[in-house]
Amino acid sequence: MSGLLLDAVPQRVVLATEDDPLRLRGGKSLEHVEVVYETYGELSPERDNVVFICHALTGDAHAAGYRRGEDPHTAKPGWWDRMIGPGKPVDTDRFFVVAPNILGGCSGTTGPMSIDPATGEPRYLDFPLLHVSDLVACHRRLLDHLQIETLYAAVGGSMGGMQVLQWVIEEPRRIERAVVVAASSRLSAENIAFSSVARQAIMADPEFHGGRYAERGVVPRHGQKVARMMAHITYVSPESLETRFDHQRDSLGDDQWRLEPDFEVEHYLQHQGETFLGRFDSLSYLYLTRLMDYFDPFADEPVAERLAGCPTRFQVTSFSSDWRFDTAQSVRLAEQLQAHGVDADHAEIHSPYGHDSFLLDPPGYLDRVATFLSPDAG
Repeated sequence: MSGLLLDAVPQRVVLATEDDPLRLRGGKSLEHVEVVYETYGELSPERDNVVFICHALTGDAHAAGYRRGEDPHTAKPGWWDRMIGPGKPVDTDRFFVVAPNILGGCSGTTGPMSIDPATGEPRYLDFPLLHVSDLVACHRRLLDHLQIETLYAAVGGSMGGMQVLQWVIEEPRRIERAVVVAASSRLSAENIAFSSVARQAIMADPEFHGGRYAERGVVPRHGQKVARMMAHITYVSPESLETRFDHQRDSLGDDQWRLEPDFEVEHYLQHQGETFLGRFDSLSYLYLTRLMDYFDPFADEPVAERLAGCPTRFQVTSFSSDWRFDTAQSVRLAEQLQAHGVDADHAEIHSPYGHDSFLLDPPGYLDRVATFLSPDAG
């Protein structure tokens, strides 16, 4: 049994109101923002043992353990249960861990499908486009609500790593250690291209209805499923697909050829697409993939001024088989930080699992994070 936190309880808090709206990077405001989050471990009397978890594109607040009432023998643990828990790299015997669902998401935190109190209806595509700094602004408000001034560490993989980077640039003295895994400071053209095709698949679905599909009691199932199937291919490596599926067909011994799914890898992708339909919303997928495209903090921020004398120490990690967020992007991120005088260490971990390696445990990865988060690391 991998999940040792058997009583994770989601909590909800209102972090923006009409009297105190959340002002967004693009100039618009949100007059009502709710955030769902989970916490693990105990806050020290000095409030100095806090680790903040920033989740990836389709993650949520349930980062570790099992939620109250779930049977640990049948339920799935939180998405980063390998990383977070007693005796694990983010050790809940030592740390107080805060894990929220991000702004724009669909797991309880305000997003495009959330009810607008002013109209009583979802905002749909009237929801403003977001910037990574808007996600970070929500994170800051959550810390203020919890009366936590500084973080021992902020930890994020993929889009979560982008949030950590943005946060340090904006508040370089609030975070002592920053763990950035399989991330990028600026997406490659290939990354943007993949996300563009995914969004087009959703928006071109006949059931999309200009984003107001909920009014008709439907969802753009086909488009969202195709988007996820394609994206999932980019999260794994050619080696992992070949090892797992090779050229196997489910119709072994059948000489008939067919257009319907036949090869095992096709059925695997069908399953990934179908599963995604039950846990994520199309509009959140559109908004969150788009904000990643525009992320380029070293180009559009007064970085030199903000990072002058920055005390935050960065650990940047990439994986050898990750071609979606390849090592070159992590190297570039680390070098940009170093050019501004920031302590940033980078290492590539050998892994056959592709981008999804940050969710798994290839040799050396979890030990590397654990060592960095140890008080003995300085």
